[in-house]
Amino acid sequence: MSTQSKHHFRKVYKSDHLGVPDLEDLVEEGKKLIFNIREVKQEYGVSVAGKKGDYNIAYFHEGIKPLVLNATNAKVVKTFSGGSSFVEDWKDILVELYIDATVKMKGETVGGVRIRPVQPKIEKAKPKFTSANFEKAKSANATIDQIKKSYDIDPETELEYLAYKEDGTAE
Repeated sequence: MSTQSKHHFRKVYKSDHLGVPDLEDLVEEGKKLIFNIREVKQEYGVSVAGKKGDYNIAYFHEGIKPLVLNATNAKVVKTFSGGSSFVEDWKDILVELYIDATVKMKGETVGGVRIRPVQPKIEKAKPKFTSANFEKAKSANATIDQIKKSYDIDPETELEYLAYKEDGTAE
């Protein structure tokens, strides 16, 4: 039986909040588990896993289900917010989620969603190297390897630059 026709036992509980099966689906799709918290709200009388209670809930820019922040995850988000204890300050915070199989609830190992304690960093995209950069690069006697450290350069532009560097004219 292929995994396409199999169903995870937890899916029938139809949680409105992010859980292990949701992360498993994202992992199977090959997606990175890095998300940007849009905001955290304190919500009262909310039903989570069939129990009504008061919770801190993180909402994401990416449109995935919200995450109920347990004490462990809330402490991590607090450190990423510069140490602020106020959930209103917990905005636009980049986090990486993972499945921790060792999470226990009521003495039973059930697994759970955790936030990695090291905040992820997203590399900024390099600017595109174009013919407008040729003269400056030539003056600096820049090699293609040096250019690639700071710029994104396509193979065609790379050849054009090498020709320009040699004879001084752009095509």
